[in-house]
Amino acid sequence: MKTITIEGNLRTDFGKSATRQLRSQGQVPGVIYGGAQEINFYAPAAAFKHFVYTPSFQIAEVKLDGKTYRTILKDLQFDKVTDVLTHIDLLELVEDKKVVATIPLKFTGTSAGVKQGGRFIAKFKSLKVKTLPKHLKEQIEVPIDTLEINGNIRVEDVKEENYEIMNSPRIPIASVVMTRQLKQEEAAAAKK
Repeated sequence: MKTITIEGNLRTDFGKSATRQLRSQGQVPGVIYGGAQEINFYAPAAAFKHFVYTPSFQIAEVKLDGKTYRTILKDLQFDKVTDVLTHIDLLELVEDKKVVATIPLKFTGTSAGVKQGGRFIAKFKSLKVKTLPKHLKEQIEVPIDTLEINGNIRVEDVKEENYEIMNSPRIPIASVVMTRQLKQEEAAAAKK
């Protein structure tokens, strides 16, 4: 599992003016939830770049005053005008406590429907799961080899050990649709 290290400092001043001053210095305030206590901290905006702006699921090790906290991303806030990161919420990973995380999907193989001329459409890029921290991984692999034209893979079809999938089971996550050319060929064959 990919891990990013973020060096930060504990916050001592709170309130609007203290927060505004931190942001003017290029710092991003943040909170770590889920452990023994809530931890307020700040770190340089550049430290979050490879953690926030990526489609990958990663763990962040936040180092504050000699202590390291293993965390995952919980929530982000951006400035409405400048689109700059203004606040980050992280969830601390506690070994025997289940966490809810959004894990990206990776579709593997070549669909039988695509080989017949259909077009593959991924309707979901990730799934929300509940699991213990030791079972977290970068992606959930979904084989699509048996997917036919006009067929769907639904959330309930994803079988992953140690994961409780939080999405509704009947929602399709991927499908193969008929292309325009295939529809025209079918219509031409029907007229003969």
